[in-house]
Amino acid sequence: MALITSKWMLLPATLLIVLVVLYFFGNKSVSSEIVIPASPEQVWSVLMNIDDYPEWNGVMHLLEGRLKTGNQVKYRFFQDANSAYEIQSSVKEVVEQQLLNQGGGMPGVLTFDHRYILEPVATGTKVIIHEQYRGVAVPFWNPAPVEMAYQRLNQSLHDRVLTLHTEIPEGS
Repeated sequence: MALITSKWMLLPATLLIVLVVLYFFGNKSVSSEIVIPASPEQVWSVLMNIDDYPEWNGVMHLLEGRLKTGNQVKYRFFQDANSAYEIQSSVKEVVEQQLLNQGGGMPGVLTFDHRYILEPVATGTKVIIHEQYRGVAVPFWNPAPVEMAYQRLNQSLHDRVLTLHTEIPEGS
């Protein structure tokens, strides 16, 4: 009887060890950077004007909520032409003209920490979209399509800011 009990205890213990290892090694991230020849204020105004997202942002549409610290929001995320997902997240922190930080997911399984970081540079504003993933499912997941979507998002943000904030010289 002790042999049966020890075999039955071995399986859950092994499973627990595998899950703990997957959790600690389940860590990936994606990033996209672009420099926009505009001020952080101009970039921020476009990024935070969620009502205009459908006009320029083909990657993320805010369905519910407002981008204020502590709020819950829901997005439709268009990973590519064939894949769209609804994503719930919490707005963790908003620092005017510097940072929009959101997070969500399934704790322990797959969570995300999403950041828009704006940094002033000599030629304008560097925009970094960075997303960190953790959880037991992460080693089995390929985030490359998400990174490509964020590259498209940064390019769209660049184009929108330039469209709205490029001054036309008088007499043109």
